[in-house]
Amino acid sequence: MTSHDPIPPTDEALRWQLRALRQDMPPTRDLWPGIAARLATSPRHQAPVRPRRPWTPFALAASVLLAITVTWQLQQAPTGDALIQREAAALTRDYAGALAQLDRRAAAPPEIVPALHTLDESAAQIRRAIATEPNAHFLLDQLRRTYARRLELTQRAAMT
Repeated sequence: MTSHDPIPPTDEALRWQLRALRQDMPPTRDLWPGIAARLATSPRHQAPVRPRRPWTPFALAASVLLAITVTWQLQQAPTGDALIQREAAALTRDYAGALAQLDRRAAAPPEIVPALHTLDESAAQIRRAIATEPNAHFLLDQLRRTYARRLELTQRAAMT
């Protein structure tokens, strides 16, 4: 049957054509020993190695970090700028009072004075940043950590 036959064949004609097709015959000899011998002599083909991309873990980490940052920024509830600034001012007052008590006990050794100065400068920069960006909660947390480090270093110096 071809596509250009003018009259389509009947079911009976199709059955006779199917019967005329060749029949499957078993092989005259066992083919497996020859196949096994050829497999043993042929080189082993390994699965192709995919090229390693050294930047893939970094790209994955960057995308996770970006997703976390965006989620965190979207979840931040806007609060009044006065609240964070008041909290920063209260932290500064408490810090100044605690530092004054520690400074009365003993003077800081000269080897840690640069570190104390750096922490004080960091705190001043964070307070200026809070003044310009009053809704930045992370700045308030950073100010707390900076004051805690400064007090811890001053306490260690006072104990020596």
